[in-house]
Parts: sequence; structure tokens; C-alpha cells
Amino acid sequence: MTLTLGYSPCPNDTFIFDALVHKRIDTEGLDFKVALLDVATLNAKAFDNELDITKLSYHAFGYLTKQYALLRSGSALGRNCGPLLLSKKILDEDKIIKSSCAIPGRYTTANFLLGLAYPGLQDKREMFFHEIEDAILGDTATTGLVIHENRFTYAERGLVKLRDLGEFWEESTGYPIPLGGIVVNRRLPQDVQQKVERVIAKSVRYAFDNPEVSADYVQAHAQSMDPKVREAHIKLYVNHFSEDLGDEGIAAVDFLLNRGKELGIVPFEHKDFLVHSTLR
Repeated sequence: MTLTLGYSPCPNDTFIFDALVHKRIDTEGLDFKVALLDVATLNAKAFDNELDITKLSYHAFGYLTKQYALLRSGSALGRNCGPLLLSKKILDEDKIIKSSCAIPGRYTTANFLLGLAYPGLQDKREMFFHEIEDAILGDTATTGLVIHENRFTYAERGLVKLRDLGEFWEESTGYPIPLGGIVVNRRLPQDVQQKVERVIAKSVRYAFDNPEVSADYVQAHAQSMDPKVREAHIKLYVNHFSEDLGDEGIAAVDFLLNRGKELGIVPFEHKDFLVHSTLR
């Protein structure tokens, strides 16, 4: 059985999926047609119900729980890994709220957090995540919300951090920050959904046990060619939650979705948002 699978070319995703797509593990009879796309495009394809399995921002997932179920495996969720709000100089809160802000997509979790931290900020300009630093430096935007490996490179380019929105989330909620998860289309039979979850968990475990094996695949698709940046990126976004969200991870996702529902940010109508797992 061949399934469409979407994930980003970022090091954390290629690290996780290398063993799966290159059949280094038993995929239980499943084959995968891979789409390597940026997070905003993956979110858009999920809204169009195009993919069988996909990486999805948790913000976008709040709209799509009727179409997709969340897997326990494959998530980017943790602590000290949230998006950063940057500028060329330190700004007070009033100027931040009035600024033009480059964001990596309307339905990204980064934009969700920005809305929580600065509900009055309205001038948001969507662009690809790797264009945001240049937009600030070129005065296309006054502020910018960066994710992925840009967390590690912004200071070298003369930008300053205005706020760490991951810290804002953790301090205000106590939960780790759910950034993106792997979801499976509900049109697939339940046993196939469960099989996908098991296979991704095996791929994550293989990556942890054999980190050097995925190096070529990670390097081939990374925005940054600096090995230290790639390694730091993986260590930041791939952790025990990636193999299995567990009770704490699920509670964090549930809190984010329900908080978004309360504030009118996401509709979130499907309370049973998880695949009926066989991991436990």
C-alpha cells in the first residue's frame, strides 16, 4: 500500500523520516510517496485534504480534527524551542504592536503564539520562513517571527530578540510547546492509521540509535549547510516526545487546542483527536 507523506526539508523532519523512507526499518508493507514542502504549504495541502499523512502545525490542526487524527509519534514538541520575535533593534511593546511583522504562515503555531502574546498586532505579512530575516534587514517588515534553524543564526546577521514566544507559553501555561505534529487522514482504515503510527515511532527510534546514518539525507535538504547548526536543530526539536507524545505531550496539545477554541482562534470540534494507538 502506497501512502502520500508530507514533511518539511528541515533537519528534524529528515532526521526522523530517513529510516522510514529509505526502508532501514520494517514498514509493515507500507510504501510512501514523499512531498518535501515548507510548513505553510503542508498546512495548505492539509486544508485541501490532499495528503494521507502530513506534518501539520498544531494551529492548523485546530481546524482539521474532523479530517485528520493525530499520531503519538513524529511530533515537534518540547521546551525552550519556541519561535522568536526579532527586529533590528530593541522595541517597546507599543511599537511591537504597531509594527509590520513577517510571519511564516497564518496557520503556523508561531502565529498562534504571536496572537496570544500580542493580540493587538494586526499588520502580519506571510512569507516563507527562510525569507523572514532578509525581510527585517531589508525593511520589508519591522519585526519577524522566526522558526527552525533561524533560531541559531539571527544574531550573526545583526538581529536582536524581542521575545521568545516559547518561554512566554511555558511561563503562562506550564506546558511544553506543541509546534507541529504528524497527522493521518481519517479516510484511511483504523488499522492502517495504527500501522503508520508504529512505523514512524520505529523510524524515530532508529534515528536516535543510529544518528550518523541520516546525515547525508539531512544535509541534502537543510537550509543551513553548517553541521553544527543542523545538529543543534535536531537536538532542539527531536526528543522523547517525538517517539511518543505520552501523557504530558497529549495534555499540552489538548490545552493548546482548547485554549484556542476559548479565544476563538480555532474551531476545534473533534474532541477525539488522537489515533486509537497501539503504542501502549
